[in-house]
Amino acid sequence: MLERSELAENALAALHDEGYGSAYDTRSLNHQTMIFTGGRPVRSLDGDWNFCVDLLDTGLRQKWFAMQPETPVNRIEPWDYDPYMGETVPVPSNWQILQDKWYFFEGGSWYTRAVDLDPDPDGRLFLRVGAASYDCKVFLNGKFLGNHLGASTPFFVELTDHAQPGRNWLMLFVDNRRQADRVPMQNTDWFNYGGVYREVSLFETPKTVIRDLVLSLAPDSYDRISVRVEVEGADHAHLDIKGLIQIDIPLVDGVGTIEVEASPQLWSPENPHLYDVTLTAGADEVRDRVGFRQIQRRGTDILLNGKPIWLRGIAVHEDDRELGKVTNEADLIRRFDHARDLNCNFMRLAHYPHHERAAQLADERGILIWAEIPVYWAIDFANPATRADAENQLAELIRRDRNRASVVIWSIGNENADTDARLAFMSGLAAQARAMDPTRLIAAACLVNHQTLRIEDRLADHLDIIGINEYYGWYDEDFDDLERIGRNSNPDRPVVISETGADADITAEGPSEGLFSEAYQAEIYRKQTSTLARLGYVKGMSPWILYDFRTERRQGIYQRGWNRKGLIAADKVTRKAAFDILAEFYARHAQGQGHE
Repeated sequence: MLERSELAENALAALHDEGYGSAYDTRSLNHQTMIFTGGRPVRSLDGDWNFCVDLLDTGLRQKWFAMQPETPVNRIEPWDYDPYMGETVPVPSNWQILQDKWYFFEGGSWYTRAVDLDPDPDGRLFLRVGAASYDCKVFLNGKFLGNHLGASTPFFVELTDHAQPGRNWLMLFVDNRRQADRVPMQNTDWFNYGGVYREVSLFETPKTVIRDLVLSLAPDSYDRISVRVEVEGADHAHLDIKGLIQIDIPLVDGVGTIEVEASPQLWSPENPHLYDVTLTAGADEVRDRVGFRQIQRRGTDILLNGKPIWLRGIAVHEDDRELGKVTNEADLIRRFDHARDLNCNFMRLAHYPHHERAAQLADERGILIWAEIPVYWAIDFANPATRADAENQLAELIRRDRNRASVVIWSIGNENADTDARLAFMSGLAAQARAMDPTRLIAAACLVNHQTLRIEDRLADHLDIIGINEYYGWYDEDFDDLERIGRNSNPDRPVVISETGADADITAEGPSEGLFSEAYQAEIYRKQTSTLARLGYVKGMSPWILYDFRTERRQGIYQRGWNRKGLIAADKVTRKAAFDILAEFYARHAQGQGHE
């Protein structure tokens, strides 16, 4: 077909040149191209898109993106793929959930749809993709506009100079293949979903564009609000925090930074108060709902608004038996309802950025959030490209969610061996997070030396909170080792048990006793909560995990492709016995009876 067409240019290159993809790997869609979208009118591009899997990257070799619509009867060459006709899939979705034949497919796939536009000569046009796993290349009307790396953070591409009046053709090439230099790399413990699985949207703006708006209490203050705005095309902006302040902000080279006196009502789990915020600059306007609070560490204590707090948490994956990694409002509300029933004040969103609506709901419902990027296991720490990928994912997460009062912890990684390359990589991420956002705590799930029973991870010196993943009673045996770790380590900062738990298969195939039984999991939770109640160095926990979730690497007779450590089964309804044990422990803790 197109190997001999003018599009592919010559057959030899299209068939045999393995450098075909380099021109489409600019990584130009990143945190620097983001715009602030809160309160903007939005046009959804969700719905049915034409779709084709492309295991061999034939589309990049043959330049499918440059093909023009043509009815089959008028074609002079056979097409290997028709971007404009044929099979469709819904967006957002994961292809693994749509058809059995795609369940284990890892590779590239093409998404195509028509978009009718009437570009305003005095305006600008931006495409936002909420998330596409993992490498997404964007084409409009046959022109390559850039690509984005990262499976879980949003990205933007400006269409202003490329859109035409009337019908436009938008194509996304999405590739979820695991690679050694990616974040995460090949070996993970959650399902490698592919596809455009969050919302796709269009935003029309005036020539003046508000790129960013950041609000918080000034560090160590309860009567000053810190504001930073970034605007293209204006020399001042106006900020209105309803019922609190109104102020003009001068801009120098598009950036304005001020501190203004104000004493807002403080946000907390008991009183999740939010203020309506409006920022205008030129003809542009954005809005947000923002809470104000302080999160600090002092010695081994975590302080919320100056008072010690113990984090009663649960870890959560984005995974659904019917939807895959797609999140909707009902699923999120159910998640927070279950957290409330557990008596939680805290949630770990593992192991990657979750949908932005999760943090918005946490703001509204008063749940503290640990948000993280997937620097998971054996990352290629010595590779500059890998580090750049991680830095960009962290920057996109922070820029997206740093106005969320609920987000109190940025986590920069999970269970990495302590090497010099890893220390340089992750300490750099910690420094980046502090530079971008000095108002939150930095954490990572660190490894414990199980020979010496000590926290010996050098990264701990760069963190505010040391996360420990421990599975005593499951992967490890002696619960007394938890006390020895604290005694031997004598940590000078708070420790949070970021994971603990045990599997329980409560399906008809599950056992009635022993490993993988509901009774065994319940007993592990009894021992865990009893032990943790005695450990003063522990300042919180987020057991693993709220719901059972898919993972390819778990193929035991009781797992069958699922991690079954959930307190609730994969149906997200059926609670296991351990649920009530943890809920009772948290209820006692909330009443000040958690420690012996």
